[in-house]
Amino acid sequence: MSVLKKFFKDTIIYGLATVLPRLMNFVLVPLHTDTLPTNSYSDNTTFYVYAAFFNVLLTYGMETAFFRFFSKSKEKDKVFSTTFISLVVTTLAFLALVMTFNAELSGWLGMNQTYFNLLLGLLVLDTLVVAPFAYLRATGRPMKFAAIKIVNIMVVVLLNFFFLWAIPKFDLVFPNYDESDLVKYIFIANLVASIVTFLLLIPYFFKTKLQFSIAIFKQLLSYGWPIMVAGIAYVINENFDKWILPDLLGKDINGAYSGCYKIAVFMTIFIQAFRLGAEPFFFNHSKEKNAKETYAIIMKYFVIVGSLMLVFIISYLDVFKALIVRDESYWVAIDIVPIVLLANLCLGIYFNLAIWYKLTDKTRYGMYLSIVGAVVTIAFNLIMIEKMGFIAAAWATLAAYGIMMLLSYCLGQKYYPVPYDLKKIIGYLALAITFSALALKTDGNYYANTALVLLFLLIALSFEKKELKQLIKK
Repeated sequence: MSVLKKFFKDTIIYGLATVLPRLMNFVLVPLHTDTLPTNSYSDNTTFYVYAAFFNVLLTYGMETAFFRFFSKSKEKDKVFSTTFISLVVTTLAFLALVMTFNAELSGWLGMNQTYFNLLLGLLVLDTLVVAPFAYLRATGRPMKFAAIKIVNIMVVVLLNFFFLWAIPKFDLVFPNYDESDLVKYIFIANLVASIVTFLLLIPYFFKTKLQFSIAIFKQLLSYGWPIMVAGIAYVINENFDKWILPDLLGKDINGAYSGCYKIAVFMTIFIQAFRLGAEPFFFNHSKEKNAKETYAIIMKYFVIVGSLMLVFIISYLDVFKALIVRDESYWVAIDIVPIVLLANLCLGIYFNLAIWYKLTDKTRYGMYLSIVGAVVTIAFNLIMIEKMGFIAAAWATLAAYGIMMLLSYCLGQKYYPVPYDLKKIIGYLALAITFSALALKTDGNYYANTALVLLFLLIALSFEKKELKQLIKK
């Protein structure tokens, strides 16, 4: 099997591990938006904004650092064990500290203390399984990885429907069930799923002899801390808008904005699936003679698929809107969707480009780029939301990811030049943006929009037909 076939195979499997949970989330968004008023949906969004932020802090870049050193180290067991022990120790220390100042911290964050305690449990459990999940990916076990991820999301979905739909509909008796605080049960469902995942991964806690290497830990930390800072900046880029909108425009607007933002979930699925398959592949393949050419081919097809998805989703936006966010009170923010989709495509290209600083151990540049993006996000939101309204938050996301993408390409060509086919990449992006703009002007004419989707696909196939045949034959 050629390396590209292996890459695409693993990416498909990892994609299933990402797509199925996201598709289940696709099922949950209508349930949540039907059940929760916009202000409660805003509380749900805020909970996961804090979850994303603390998750980055608690993992402090160790996952990516693990991949880097596991792939090239002869003492692979020691790398895993050191990573695992460091994450366990720091997570338990965090738990002890937060429990000591529990009430003060929940008040400082402006969060209901019950929600805060549920968040704490979720964070601890999810951090403890980072190393075992990374081990499965690094050792080429995508099926086990996918199976556990799917079990996790199935528990989440079933419990969400039980709490938010079955109990009210069938008047089921559940101890201390509070109909006035339904959002709490979304958090409880996630906590239970994390407990199940933790139990399933316990065997991997003891896969190797527990041994801690100070030397390896220093290498991991040196490599990982810029990743952590970049991760914090990424969380800001993704969530700063949803954090300040309740204060600037109110919880109802934030809830509507966050609900419509979910329609971009399909682009997010594609990007996450790519990252899960690509990161270990890029590290493992870096020593091959044709590595750079392989990375260039992967980038081109990433752009083709992402561009096709952009045209497709925008062409049938009315359908997705009616399927995912059925409550019309949320539709006030629907205009953000095309902007957010394009922003996420730029982010996906940025992730693809990021191999240059990861493979050259210049992770501080990833930190710098993410900080630039965060500065753009914060400044644009603070200055423009009061002038333009919530639509400014979507433009801020596009500006941040677009600038990060361009800067990363320029720096990458200096430190780790990859022969990307710029003419085709820019051409496909320009074509996708043009077709998407045309689709928005057809007033929901699905015949015309379907023609645009098919035309884009035909153009891409006509240009890539020869290369695709060669790849399939390998």
